[in-house]
Amino acid sequence: MTTDRRRQRGAKARRRGHLAEILAVAYLRLKGYRILERNWRSKLGEIDILVRKGGILALVEVKTRADAGLASGALLGPQRHRLMRALAHYLKTRPELAGLDLRCDVVALGRFGWPVHLKDAWRPEG
Repeated sequence: MTTDRRRQRGAKARRRGHLAEILAVAYLRLKGYRILERNWRSKLGEIDILVRKGGILALVEVKTRADAGLASGALLGPQRHRLMRALAHYLKTRPELAGLDLRCDVVALGRFGWPVHLKDAWRPEG
């Protein structure tokens, strides 16, 4: 595969991911979540979306695949670990949120159909 072709595929994937995050944010707002952060980045990692609803603070990872069922299983151990490190760092910068119940969700988007919101999709290890 040529370098130009790789760049084109990477750019296409970034556009698809950006669109998926826009759809996920709209979907979560319709469900009553308040969006706290979108594409929050630190040296420890990036979090797609952070939302709050009542006493719950949820880290939301957005996944797109041809089928929403496949998207939900795309979050593997090392990525989960990076997300938790990033979340811990985020909470250090926002101590007023530290008392909320934490939840790790996935919003899965397939090629067709509505987004699938998997609440408490995974739990941190240890």
